[in-house]
Amino acid sequence: MGCNCGGQAHSHGRRTVTVFRLTKSDGTQHDYLTSQEADAANKRSGNDGTITIFTRPA
Repeated sequence: MGCNCGGQAHSHGRRTVTVFRLTKSDGTQHDYLTSQEADAANKRSGNDGTITIFTRPA
């Protein structure tokens, strides 16, 4: 029986994770896996940070 990989043989090993990075006004950075976590951390620190969304290899 043939492979049921859907023709995406190159997709193995190329998984990515979406990360929400909070950069505070003092330059410190913290990564979170959900936007809610990043937003809550920003609120706890007085809303002085910036949240950037990016992907990185898993």
